[in-house]
Amino acid sequence: MIANAVMGLLPKPHVRPVAGAVRFRGRDLLKETEAALQAIRGKDIGMIFQEPMTALNPVMTIERQIVEVFDAHAVLDKSERKSKVLELLSDVGLPDPELLRRSYPFRLSGGQRQRVMIAMALALRPEVLIADEPTTALDVTTQAQILSLICRLQSERDMGIMFVTHDFGIVSDIADRVAVMQLGKLVEVGRAADVLRNPQHDYTRRLLSAVPAFVPKARPAAHRGRLLSIARLDMTYRGKHGLFTKGRTVEAAKEVSLDVRKGETLGLVGESGSGKSTIGRCIVRLLEPSGGSIRLGDIDISRMRGKQLHPIRKRVQMIFQDPYASLNPRRKVGRIISEGPMAHGVSEAEATARTIELLELVGLGRAALHRYAHEFSGGQRQRIGIARALALDPELLVADEPLSALDVSVQAQILELLASIKERLHLAMLFITHDLRVAAQICDRIAVMQRGRIVEHGDTADVFTNPTHPYTRELIGAVSGLALPSTVVAGQESTLAADAL
Repeated sequence: MIANAVMGLLPKPHVRPVAGAVRFRGRDLLKETEAALQAIRGKDIGMIFQEPMTALNPVMTIERQIVEVFDAHAVLDKSERKSKVLELLSDVGLPDPELLRRSYPFRLSGGQRQRVMIAMALALRPEVLIADEPTTALDVTTQAQILSLICRLQSERDMGIMFVTHDFGIVSDIADRVAVMQLGKLVEVGRAADVLRNPQHDYTRRLLSAVPAFVPKARPAAHRGRLLSIARLDMTYRGKHGLFTKGRTVEAAKEVSLDVRKGETLGLVGESGSGKSTIGRCIVRLLEPSGGSIRLGDIDISRMRGKQLHPIRKRVQMIFQDPYASLNPRRKVGRIISEGPMAHGVSEAEATARTIELLELVGLGRAALHRYAHEFSGGQRQRIGIARALALDPELLVADEPLSALDVSVQAQILELLASIKERLHLAMLFITHDLRVAAQICDRIAVMQRGRIVEHGDTADVFTNPTHPYTRELIGAVSGLALPSTVVAGQESTLAADAL
């Protein structure tokens, strides 16, 4: 809300400032005209939005959207713009900028879309950058690259940054000062080192205590039978337009073999674009694999289609990475969650009762029943997605970055919720994540994916404490917050991040 007020982007006339001032170069931005704000946005103050799928125009190519920034401020001539677009896409670590500039947002992964947003925000090298959760959709290596890029540009231009985040690892890496907000109020402000080492407010202490430590837990081996077996799975994209030019093929998954046992959580980790989400979508049969097999119990579901898949849908559910894009904007939350059970023969009254129970479980309550998805924050929408996935009591839950939009305290709540449901229902999970700290807490086993292939897998403690593949070691080395200090919370010492590792 503060970031949108600075940029003059509050939803008028329903939300407006009633007091205070936002001063930039001696001018109160709250009193400026729309034309004056338009001249400032992008050029003097840039903003990276939290949800790139909603901030990017779905019917415009990536190049055209970046060029719009130049058009709005009448900078660079036509001959210079293409080279500048390619430079920006390369700076934020996107592969094959020449190809990606002609792509549409829906052709890119969540992490790639976020990097496009960062490129747009930095296009005119603004004096102030407002970054609203800019790295939540990024894997740890890309996150390190982006943070390094932002810090380098800050140094070059003496740029001020307001970095909105729930990741205390990032705070410890880049912040000079920290302001902690609770229920619309600043409860603590100070130097980053002081706030992290010696928090004064109880809410700050609770936030720090909720940070998952990067300390893999030794877990007893699961002796239950296999629920899901993937053998030599291939997924090749062949396209004629958009991201994939005519005749071009991309091997998103190559000879992937995985097993998920009943009652266990298998973590699938890797960089953005490594093929993790593709594997998840093949399992729930939103994509048809190019080769290999996917067996759910004794049933090979890899070649099933249409009505054949109807009974399988109840057994396998998915939490999608982008909750805004996966929730129907025209339906109220109650209907979104209840329509799955109703499609499988549950009465409307029973489905509604189940929906209310789930909304309570994920911390939203009955009041959410009659509201639309756009009325919730990003984190709240993710909880709606989790409730919908659990509505049918599935045997297997494919969780595609289910915590990326949530702050650390809510992450802890959702992890506890998933753990309790898993224990009660013997629920198996394929947990796709780029947050190795979360993976260390929740996963029984880990599979590391790079460029469509599984390069290492094993028990979580073994993989994280004794990685054998260079790529796994690179991922672990890129985790933010390795130096996050220990703090005393509620009278007990809590070691944060990877100090104990």
